Amino acid sequence: MELVLAADPMCSWCYGFGKQMELLLERRPDASLKIVLGGLRAGATDVLDDAGKQFRLHHWAKVEEASGVSFNREGLLARTGFVYDTEPVCRAVVTARILRPEADLLKVFRAFQQAFYVGALDTTNSLVLAEVGSRALEELGHPVSVDEFLETYKKWSTIDEAATDFATSRVMGVSSFPTLFLKKDGTLRRVGAGYAHVDELEKHLAAMAA
Repeated sequence: MELVLAADPMCSWCYGFGKQMELLLERRPDASLKIVLGGLRAGATDVLDDAGKQFRLHHWAKVEEASGVSFNREGLLARTGFVYDTEPVCRAVVTARILRPEADLLKVFRAFQQAFYVGALDTTNSLVLAEVGSRALEELGHPVSVDEFLETYKKWSTIDEAATDFATSRVMGVSSFPTLFLKKDGTLRRVGAGYAHVDELEKHLAAMAA
């Protein structure tokens, strides 16, 4: 079974969905997962103001209620001059994929989510991203130095690969994140869009795979 997940590490509903995705893969050990990075706010230049913070806190409350994940609200409110650009963190996930294609990319993806939503780290900062990515890969048994991660992260080819992911998600018809697909007979079939519990995902997959 081939699954394709279109998601962005700085999308709060993707953060809430992460645990359900892990549970699904535990139930379906025969399934493979490909992650297509969404680029939710790739290239954004506007500084996150108080209205933007309150908007996100409102969504975070909904995600927390639905999924049980925790958020560092104080970390968000304390940010000054923060530009909510998701290209850097998406590119960091792509960097991990390039450097260690055999690693569990969902766990790397979730490490970046934890860094942003719980650790309140600046996941638009290249050095922060290299440190988080290097540590995540090391914990998975696929060590990469911070310097090597950073070097690959800055390459034009990596920037291009991230941009290709963004374009691919659009071609796939993704209008909201996360969106999960089943690839069957060379065709992508949408399992669900938005947050969903693992039991619901299982029910849809069972019907589609029959």
